[in-house]
Amino acid sequence: MTDDRLAATLDAIRPADQAALDAARDRQARLTKPLGALGVLEEVSVRLSGLAGTCPPPDPSPAAVAVFAADHGVHAQGVSPWPQEVTAQMVANFLAGGAAVNVLARQTGSAVVVVDAGVVTPLDAMVPEGARVPDASTVEPDRPRLIDRVVRRGSDDISVRPAMTREQAVRGLLNGIEIAGQLAASGYRCLVAGDMGIANTTASAALIAAFTGTDPAEVTGRGTGIDDEAHRHKVGVVRVALARRTAENDTHPQDPIDILASIGGLEHAQIAGFVLGAAAHRVPIVLDGVIAGASALVAAALSPAVVDACLAGHRSAEPGHAVALNHLGLTPLVDLELRLGEGSGAVLALPLVRSAVAVLSEMATFDTAGVTEKSS
Repeated sequence: MTDDRLAATLDAIRPADQAALDAARDRQARLTKPLGALGVLEEVSVRLSGLAGTCPPPDPSPAAVAVFAADHGVHAQGVSPWPQEVTAQMVANFLAGGAAVNVLARQTGSAVVVVDAGVVTPLDAMVPEGARVPDASTVEPDRPRLIDRVVRRGSDDISVRPAMTREQAVRGLLNGIEIAGQLAASGYRCLVAGDMGIANTTASAALIAAFTGTDPAEVTGRGTGIDDEAHRHKVGVVRVALARRTAENDTHPQDPIDILASIGGLEHAQIAGFVLGAAAHRVPIVLDGVIAGASALVAAALSPAVVDACLAGHRSAEPGHAVALNHLGLTPLVDLELRLGEGSGAVLALPLVRSAVAVLSEMATFDTAGVTEKSS
């Protein structure tokens, strides 16, 4: 591995604790309900027990949402109808508390931190006084903060050349790991991975196609809204990017970091690191949509056990997201045809995650409630 800190993080990630998994399944079988009656909520409580190494698991609150923002050189190929400066404008909106993720985070008492992973438009004039902080150790609810973790100002056009160097990809991974560690050390018991970046669904489709072996036409969606002709063009751009990567990476075609550096985005690198960092600290991480899903594929390729720390907040309307979730073996908690990003779908799922733990912790068993079990 190219960096000792990354190697140490990967070494710290362990699979779910089998004894805690068994204890959680046993307790679910003794709760005053038919086994399986609470569906996916039961499996969530089991997964969180395995991650924590204890049954029942701790309450997964408070939560912190990290919105990783970056721009993409592939925007020059006309894959999005939105101008690139919208990325920076939305960062300002997050910091002002006016975006959807802010509204939903307030509903759940969650903190919001925005990470500048590589926004092209300068942010200085857009950042409210006091909103910029050096790290995530001072993040708190109701006060959105900005952390500068710029690796470079926007990625290169993946249809022409690699998005970034391998060294830049590793720096991005380390940034995400660091932020996850700081939030965990600050007492946040659940992390949410969000994103912002015009044209980021194009790079996401390329990553999902590369990691799952799925045809680009099956994983490339319409992003923020494009017509049929533009969609065909977008699929073609993804095909070109994948073909270029294959031609340029004959020696180590399956190296996850090389794939990330070649066809990913700066926010993908930092979200992948964020997932790795959460897993290393055994803190559950709720994934948002297709960008987080693509990033989780990178993290899982580096450390398969990382999936034990992941929950799928929702299923995006982007077709590649379902492919990514299937590859990761994750069941989405919400399916509302969302395609916004920001972490919005994941934040919507937080009450369900907390409810899953509450049921396992507080619900009576047949013995304690004096309820007769069904005959065998």
